[in-house]
Amino acid sequence: MRSINLAFYNSRAPLPPMISLPLIGISNVEVLSAQLNDNGEFIITVKSTLESTACHECGKEAMKGHGYDDPIIVRHLSVFGCKTYIHLLSARFGCEHHPGRTVTTTQQVSWRAPRSPNTKAYEEHVLLQLVNSTVEDVSRKEDLGYDAVLGILNRRIDTKVDWNDFERLGVLGIDEIALKKGHRNYVVIITVRLNDGQVKVLAVLPNREKKTVIKFLQSIPRHLKKTIHTVCTDLCDNYVDAAHLVLSHANVVADRFHVAKKYRGCADKLRVKELKRLKDELPEAEYKKLKGAMWAFRKKEADWTEDDAVLLQLLFTLAPKLKLAHELREQLTAIFEQELTKDRATEKIKAWRQQVEDSDLTCFESFLTTLDNHLDEITNYFINRDSSGFVEGLNNKVKVLKRRCYGILNVVHLFQRLFLDLEGYALFA
Repeated sequence: MRSINLAFYNSRAPLPPMISLPLIGISNVEVLSAQLNDNGEFIITVKSTLESTACHECGKEAMKGHGYDDPIIVRHLSVFGCKTYIHLLSARFGCEHHPGRTVTTTQQVSWRAPRSPNTKAYEEHVLLQLVNSTVEDVSRKEDLGYDAVLGILNRRIDTKVDWNDFERLGVLGIDEIALKKGHRNYVVIITVRLNDGQVKVLAVLPNREKKTVIKFLQSIPRHLKKTIHTVCTDLCDNYVDAAHLVLSHANVVADRFHVAKKYRGCADKLRVKELKRLKDELPEAEYKKLKGAMWAFRKKEADWTEDDAVLLQLLFTLAPKLKLAHELREQLTAIFEQELTKDRATEKIKAWRQQVEDSDLTCFESFLTTLDNHLDEITNYFINRDSSGFVEGLNNKVKVLKRRCYGILNVVHLFQRLFLDLEGYALFA
């Protein structure tokens, strides 16, 4: 690593003091000059000290010197808040492995990507600033064009997963998120929870179609497919079917949160229906006594306050079906709370199902259909108690990212930004 000497003049000092600063990220160069121009920018002129380069035609070593190209100007890390530019004098070398002619090649340096207007060190700095920020914000802070920041992102961050980064996978998560609220333009986020607990994004798929999910799962290298032991997903048939087809050796687990949302939603629909009936039948003063019933009804009995208990006792007296729906809902939740084997859990859920059928309730009918179609995936939860919690956590990060960037509609850019937010500090800090 080379260093530069910078002089800082002080009117009270008899001689100009000087300090040396390392040229971080720059190697194999000789510093010819360093100066501060009228625009407050540091200009550092360097030339390469390497004595050969690879011929751009044959790839063999070219060693015959052919002078220097015109200076290439690249931006580097700022010095004391001032923009810094490297003026690089690139050496040219002639290759003598071509009979009858000499092929000249301009030397490429390791600290700058070909055709890039920046050093690699500066681009890593920009990417670090981009973590949990926006392209527009970084563009303003660094006084770079918007497209220039995007160019750095596209040069340095892959648009798809690099399977060489993984030795094994573990628990795969499949879930969806809307790019634009209310427009149903869903994308599928596929993530993995590694054995050490790390969560990595594997893909952002452009749609929820079964063939799209299958195509991605089939693209996973065979040696890594074998290391997937669990697939956590919601109850979307496309995801479940794709997982069974491509990863037949893995346990496909219906996420407990999505299962609970379904049967709790059934009870809630009955609550809405019954409260609407009571509003029509009761005097206004009597109906007002039921204010707050929604929140109390959604709680389990152990969490009721005294006011909740009084309110729900009145509600259940007026609407006995709600009392039964609440009891059945909590019974099923209690089954999921128990440490059970898959077989024992299956028995208990089937017994619960029979209770529902023996009652006069119809509100759980849609959930009973879900049980018929996905009982195996639902009870797979009891094998290792895996869930899509890590996927939901990542989805929250995606939502924050979308709000921060005022929406991201490009799935490739979404993958890059999500990867950068997850991995950026580890890679560039």
